[in-house]
Amino acid sequence: MTAAVEAEAPTAPGLGLHTDLSNEEYHADRTSLSSSGARKLLPPSCPAKFRWEQDNPQPTSKTFDHGNAAHKTVLGNGPDLEVVPGPRWDTGKAKAHIAEIRERGGIPLKDHEMQMVKDMAAAIRRHPLAAALLDPAYGAPEQSGFWIDEATGIRRRVRFDWLPSVQSGRLIIPDYKTTTDASNDAMRKDIEKYGYNCQADWYETGARALGLGDQNAELLLIAQEKKAPYLVNVIGIELGSRIIAGAKNRHAIETFAECTRTGRWPGYADEEPNYLPLPGWAENRDKEIYLP
Repeated sequence: MTAAVEAEAPTAPGLGLHTDLSNEEYHADRTSLSSSGARKLLPPSCPAKFRWEQDNPQPTSKTFDHGNAAHKTVLGNGPDLEVVPGPRWDTGKAKAHIAEIRERGGIPLKDHEMQMVKDMAAAIRRHPLAAALLDPAYGAPEQSGFWIDEATGIRRRVRFDWLPSVQSGRLIIPDYKTTTDASNDAMRKDIEKYGYNCQADWYETGARALGLGDQNAELLLIAQEKKAPYLVNVIGIELGSRIIAGAKNRHAIETFAECTRTGRWPGYADEEPNYLPLPGWAENRDKEIYLP
């Protein structure tokens, strides 16, 4: 009887900066922790969700397609974009075309969606600060780095949207985000909702660990709206928010190290119940109304 041959696990990328690592190779490394993975380990998520999403890649969606397509047109690196002609995508011919595009790793778009991402890229090029930060003459997209966390010994990783080619002195790391609202008020909420302050601390730590620039690396968000006129907002994260982010990232790193060591990826309350109070506003309201 012939023994079944198991597929070999992908080899983990070596430490240091990788200029030509594909997105698929980067995300295939389960031995290291990324910024998005670290955020998934923390509340309101949990290690069990982190592990489940590693084992069950998320399906495609229009939101992800538009974001990835905009990244390709703005940064110049990413999956192929292809227009599927016709107003309807529910015909057999259209479905087969879409499946063929996705099979080879591309993104299917309608005519107006392709025009949208082209117009977004043009708006970036017209924005003085964003255009300077993403100048193709002075940088390159999708650069990956791997390093060892000294406190725990785990491997950490980062994938820079854009890395300036001049890496002496202070390093400014632009990170491109698409959004429905790039105003200051909306982005302040998004920083909290999506943990962009944690991403900033992670990327800045990675730049220092990889010896990129001096010790004062800073991440700047380039947020762009997905509706005309495709407004752009370049945003820095205040120091206090990055200090908080550093503490949160440290907790996530230690959680990842412990889960990796034990093989246990706990959910919300695996061993003891969680005792929860009312939300503060509800407790104050009810105290006023019902308690003497």
